[in-house]
Amino acid sequence: MTLRSPTRRAFVATATALLAGAGVPAHAQDTTIRFQLDWRFEGPSALFLTPAAKGYFRDAKLNVSIDAGSGSGATISRISSGTYDMGFADMAALMEFYGNNPTAPNKPVAVMMVYNNTPAAVLALKKSGIKTPADLTGKRMGAPVFDGGRKSWPVFTKANNVGAVTWTSMDPPLRETMLVRGDIDAITGFSFTSLLNLEARGVKADEIVVFPYAQYGVKFYGNAIVVSENFLKSNPEAVRAFLRAFTKGVKDVVADPKAAIAFVKQRDGIINEALEERRLKLALDAVVLTPDARAEGFGSVMKPRLALMASQVSDAFGTKERVNADAVWTDAFLPPAAERDVFAVPRKW
Repeated sequence: MTLRSPTRRAFVATATALLAGAGVPAHAQDTTIRFQLDWRFEGPSALFLTPAAKGYFRDAKLNVSIDAGSGSGATISRISSGTYDMGFADMAALMEFYGNNPTAPNKPVAVMMVYNNTPAAVLALKKSGIKTPADLTGKRMGAPVFDGGRKSWPVFTKANNVGAVTWTSMDPPLRETMLVRGDIDAITGFSFTSLLNLEARGVKADEIVVFPYAQYGVKFYGNAIVVSENFLKSNPEAVRAFLRAFTKGVKDVVADPKAAIAFVKQRDGIINEALEERRLKLALDAVVLTPDARAEGFGSVMKPRLALMASQVSDAFGTKERVNADAVWTDAFLPPAAERDVFAVPRKW
């Protein structure tokens, strides 16, 4: 049967919209990029979901699919195996992977620093009597075994003269619950995640003590965009285009976090938008729009600081080989510094 012209036009328009929504490339020459986040679709994932939803990747001739993650370690392993081309992962976890897998092929390479400071923090309840990091000596600490703050604990203790503690391991959903119940005295976790999780369990903000690692002598970098070595070599221009489109999206998020959360809602319809907007703003303040990022330039790193981190990770994580900072990072694909100036963006908050 031949479709009449109006019906045919409607059919074509509907089909085109469906294909676009499914992430099908608009042009045959588009480069496909399989991207994995470090965690679930929460506030901070708006940094990536915004440029995707607004078509910035598509305009750069990229067909980008974005999946939720289950931790930086898993993201790094999946990129190394070829399951994903790019991802978002913690720099300390990447360094640990290099130190423990020196001969592994296709190791991910960090190409853009997003969290200029580590989100790791120690959190305790004021009623515990913990007022300073030194008060943690002898206390019962809790965190999953793979938690970044727990792994880098030796660096924190050295910087703050903290003595021996006792660790309890648990699955991530139980971390804050055990603290509230009094099973442990303090926890390590991402500041903007654990803080809101504690509040969700009935604890008021003024009842919580927070020691952000970045403010207590641990100058680790946080999460970066990482790319598989093979993809980097075979698609250098696609990586450059991705970082340009991503940077454009970050500026939109910085300007209007509330609007950006709508794109997270599109990927996970059950999120609490107000909560995730707050989480996003906390993350922007704590790890993205920081004094260090302003001094170094959003997306970039300082080589001496990166080298110190590599040395500290090698010691604290007990890696098989010393980590070479030059091997895990390259700035060769970054947009120009002026283009990355997210601090100049007018804000609506």
